[in-house]
Amino acid sequence: MIARHDPAGGAHFAFTDRWGGVSAVPYEDLNLGGAVGDDPAAVLANRKLVAEAIGLDPARVVWMDQVHGRDVAVVDGPTPAGESRRVDAVVTARRGLALAVLTADCTPVLLADPVAGVVGAAHAGRPGMVAGVVPAAVEAMTALGADPARITARTGPAVCGRCYEVPEAMRAEVAAVESAAWAETSWGTPAVDVTAGVDAQLARLGVLDRRLSTVCTRESGDHFSYRRDRTTGRLAGYVWLDDEGQAGQGRHDGP
Repeated sequence: MIARHDPAGGAHFAFTDRWGGVSAVPYEDLNLGGAVGDDPAAVLANRKLVAEAIGLDPARVVWMDQVHGRDVAVVDGPTPAGESRRVDAVVTARRGLALAVLTADCTPVLLADPVAGVVGAAHAGRPGMVAGVVPAAVEAMTALGADPARITARTGPAVCGRCYEVPEAMRAEVAAVESAAWAETSWGTPAVDVTAGVDAQLARLGVLDRRLSTVCTRESGDHFSYRRDRTTGRLAGYVWLDDEGQAGQGRHDGP
């Protein structure tokens, strides 16, 4: 169920795979996305399963309505019923509040400065990476007291540059903004490497502790991929800080 749970200095990062949930085909099993056509009851059950597996209260997880932009929301609690956050990044200074990002090929980016008590989550597809959603998230974290040199960054499973084929003109447009994203598929055609672009952006911002997932969603049968399957589920990445009662205790949750 949980592809990785990585505690680091009181900050926690977790990424899911597609197994261990209750969704039916074509969303099998652990679809966490609420806007892909799956049974809403199954999505809620899956979100509860993951939260409990990694030691979270499902009611203390913040979700976004992602739109492939660069807007950031600063939050101090879950979204009230009937409201939505149409953003592609969220940040918080509230310990114990988990931020979640949904993906099925885009790059999920989790960020934490445990010293400042600030975390962020960003959804970086090709449009968002070009627009600068990750720098915007770091900027919002800095405004809350984070220091880029202290931020730990983790990316999750995403389509790799060897598999993300695009037209030549699109690759040129992306590379004009972020040269590190220029790529070529394994079969020799133009491509974009979004994760490499995100990594370059983080490096320029002074984020030193960066760990990139090596899992390609299009290649992995254990992960959802929109480019491979079109109608499919969504993976999730979660980031949170130990609350005040747990900070410094080195808690290790989940599998």
